[in-house]
Amino acid sequence: MSDALARPAEAGSSAPPRSNAVVAVLAFAGIVVSLMQTLVIPIIPELPKYLNASASNTAWAVTATLLAAAVATPVVGRLGDMFGKRRMLLTSIVLLVSGSIVCALADSLVPMVIGRALQGLAAAVVPLGISIMRDVLPSDRLAGSTALMSASLGVGGALGLPSAAFIADHYNWHILFWTSAVLGAVSFLLVLLLVPESKVRTGGRFDLVGSLGLSAGLISLLLAISKGSDWGWTSATTLILGIAAVTILLSWGWYELRSSQPLVDLRTTAKPQVLFTNLASIALGFSMFAMSLVLPQLLQLPTQTGYGLGKSMLAVGLVLAPQGLVMMAMSAVSARVTKAKGPKVTLMIGALIVASGYSLNILLMSEVWHLVLVSCIIGAGVGFTYGALPALIMGAVDPSQTGAANSLNTLMRSLGTSFASAIAGVILAQMTTDFGGSALPSENGFKVVMAIGAGAALLAFFLATLIPARRTPAADAPAAAPALAEEVSEAKA
Repeated sequence: MSDALARPAEAGSSAPPRSNAVVAVLAFAGIVVSLMQTLVIPIIPELPKYLNASASNTAWAVTATLLAAAVATPVVGRLGDMFGKRRMLLTSIVLLVSGSIVCALADSLVPMVIGRALQGLAAAVVPLGISIMRDVLPSDRLAGSTALMSASLGVGGALGLPSAAFIADHYNWHILFWTSAVLGAVSFLLVLLLVPESKVRTGGRFDLVGSLGLSAGLISLLLAISKGSDWGWTSATTLILGIAAVTILLSWGWYELRSSQPLVDLRTTAKPQVLFTNLASIALGFSMFAMSLVLPQLLQLPTQTGYGLGKSMLAVGLVLAPQGLVMMAMSAVSARVTKAKGPKVTLMIGALIVASGYSLNILLMSEVWHLVLVSCIIGAGVGFTYGALPALIMGAVDPSQTGAANSLNTLMRSLGTSFASAIAGVILAQMTTDFGGSALPSENGFKVVMAIGAGAALLAFFLATLIPARRTPAADAPAAAPALAEEVSEAKA
């Protein structure tokens, strides 16, 4: 029995090759999902022509993905805890491939929106991957692996934009979605062959009423946020959706607190470490997405404006691509800091780096290299913060709840990006300059958005200071527990 008990420790000191394969496959799956979210960006201006529909209607190709992702993330995370995280991960990838094929075959609006919604249902891949890592990896591999997995969203987005722009410029636009389908299929096979199923389950009954209530509340909220600028922020439709969102979500919370098997354990989410981490995630999601709105526009606006750089979409992608590489590199540094000082300190450092990047952008925005530098600094901060978030969440919840808890945290980041899109959109629409009879966002408008991005990062820093300090090993210890229990059982046998 002593030999059996020693084996987990030995695995922790020198990870077996299979651990490396698991990490690589799960990170690849995360990158594929983030590619799916960015591949449509280069063709948005051309979608009305491609689909024979108005610009306002083709915007649903983006909105449908947002809504589907918001609904799927917490629900799939809970199902993963109950019925198997690997099983739900494979299901999510199947939905991604199916949606990609539907979009690849689409020549009109309805199938495109359906396909994009199916793609959005795969958004839970990253939190599921993080939860699988906690259950199957040795404890000393957990911090670096989850940091890489969490950063894969940004990495895939940054690398996917230039690739998508190149394909859209040189080939038929349907190739974008066939590429997504092929990558998804490869990811499915790799997960099927190399990723083991976690044995940590909660069991119990699925909270159907809770899932429907949360879905209705989130859809109402996100529709009001994402379409408010088109419908009018004071229009009856926007106001009704906003009121409905508040009413439904409050009623949902009341129901969940009284449910014996809730979709989301609100008592767990009220723990200071979980609560302030999730609030910081909203602020960080806002801050990260603000850059994605500002830098591409600055790069593409005509040079005659005095502040635009007149670059193509492909050039935009190439300028932003280094950010993804920096995020990947910083995820490893983030893991080292987390091991030495704890994830709270890592989160605080990352938030300050993001804030400094936005502050620098207010001063440096007149040259291409300025924007490359700024995007890399912000990317470094995001790499730090996104590596720390899952460590904070998993350090505060039971192993059987990691799927739901990580999925909720991912949802919080998504809400932050939605708020950023709405607020930045209003600012840039109001602060304009006349250019040849057209109203374009003004230089001061961009600077205001950057200042708000810096403020959001500083808010995340403040919220991080409220997270209770915890011993670093406490967050990692549960990761080895399943392996240890299995070894003990074998020894007894």
